[in-house]
Amino acid sequence: MKLLQETYLGRVKMIYIDPPYNTGKDFIYKDNFAEAAADYLLRSGQRDGNGNHLTANTDGNGRFHSDWLSFIYPRLKLARNLLRDDGVIFISIDDNEVHNLCALMNEVFGEANFIVTFLWNSTKGAQGMVTKHMIVNNHEYVLVYARFRDNFHFTGIERDERDFSNPDNDPRGKWKRQYLQRFGQNLPVRSISDPATGKLYNFETPYTQEKLAAWVQDGRILFPQGDEGYPARKEFLSEYKHKKQLVTTLGLYSTKSNTEKLYSLFEDRKIFTNPKPNDLLKYFVQTVTDKNDIILDFFAGSCTTAHAVMQLNAEDGGKRRFIMVQLPEPCEEKSEAYKAGYQTIAAIGRERIRRAGRQLVHGDCHQDCHENWNKDFGFRALAVDSSNMADVYYTPAALKQSDLLAAVDTIKPGRDDPEDLLFQVLLDWGIELTLPIRARSVQGKRVLFVGEAPLVLIACFDGGITDALVKELAAYQPQRVVFCDKGFACDSVKINAAQIFHQLSPATDVKSI
Repeated sequence: MKLLQETYLGRVKMIYIDPPYNTGKDFIYKDNFAEAAADYLLRSGQRDGNGNHLTANTDGNGRFHSDWLSFIYPRLKLARNLLRDDGVIFISIDDNEVHNLCALMNEVFGEANFIVTFLWNSTKGAQGMVTKHMIVNNHEYVLVYARFRDNFHFTGIERDERDFSNPDNDPRGKWKRQYLQRFGQNLPVRSISDPATGKLYNFETPYTQEKLAAWVQDGRILFPQGDEGYPARKEFLSEYKHKKQLVTTLGLYSTKSNTEKLYSLFEDRKIFTNPKPNDLLKYFVQTVTDKNDIILDFFAGSCTTAHAVMQLNAEDGGKRRFIMVQLPEPCEEKSEAYKAGYQTIAAIGRERIRRAGRQLVHGDCHQDCHENWNKDFGFRALAVDSSNMADVYYTPAALKQSDLLAAVDTIKPGRDDPEDLLFQVLLDWGIELTLPIRARSVQGKRVLFVGEAPLVLIACFDGGITDALVKELAAYQPQRVVFCDKGFACDSVKINAAQIFHQLSPATDVKSI
């Protein structure tokens, strides 16, 4: 999250997270409390290899809620920085921590920026969810907070015109059938007759007798052709009070169909348990984002959010992008995922994105894809690592002349791969990590070109860089250029490089590492 701050500060439109619910079983946290007998704690699994104290947050812990809040608080602070001024965050939670999470969100985002709480059906049924008081708990919550409430608005959902048609060439345009009868609601009984046959129909309906008569007169009523059925009315697309569908907060989707779809994606193997409904996530993305927005999920799990974004892009021709963040949490050796070759949760997420993308392009659902969809489901997978730069432990006063020779090479041994160095530079400069990268040979040197014209960055980490190479690269007039400090053929070439760019491409920022 900290590494994303420079590159995506204030650029994310929507964040969705599904953090640990603090059930007493699913939450392992790290703290900084000093403990004695460090060797024992490491051997017993109470410390990790870096010395961090690992503790299962059981419900018997006296700091049960406090530990969970301490875990989630700094992540929410960083998340807020990433949101645009009109951005919004969705957080899934259940009864264990919803009240504490509300209080925490009020502190981080401000109570005035609370938008709404969604409720959704979170179970396949009653089994396994009955409490000791014989109450079936089959719902969960999604809290929604804006970065700044005054700047945020629900975009709503475009009405699907595929539901409308005009089989009788009505001059008023496309329409769909809307039944007038309402069963089991104790509504008043109204009567209308078919002008063509004179047959009288009696039925319960919320509409007044005057309204029904006017619709009959206007030719909007569709009468049954046989002896069965009730009248319906034409509902014209052009006459909707709201161009977009309203956003509803209750009774959203259940997990059953989504789980079955996910299992089918992995040949009916239960690779991941309790995934969030894909349709639920797609609904959230659809209601708050435009077609070019960025969506972030930093508890990515099986990458349901990425799947939902790709599916929505396929349906409406959008170019939304996603950022998924997931620790390489190991899968249990007895799990189906581990047996299938997925050693970490992150590996499952990457494979799901690949399979979901192929299914959208080549599967049965590709027939429903938007004609303007670019069919791009590519993604770039990055792993967090230490810096490529050699560590410097000396203060100026402690540095000896003999140490200077050891500092000629500023890059760590084994970390001089050009792509590895490039992403270090992208992070340092705050350049978007998903820009296209092309490698070309220029005067026998491997040069990396980042972005489209005008180029965002040119990087060359090879040795033996000459004035001629520098002049050729300057002709591209990139926004930035970077070389290895030891890569210049001689000191004069390094000095000349800055002057060459100053003359041929004065706007270029020149850097050496």
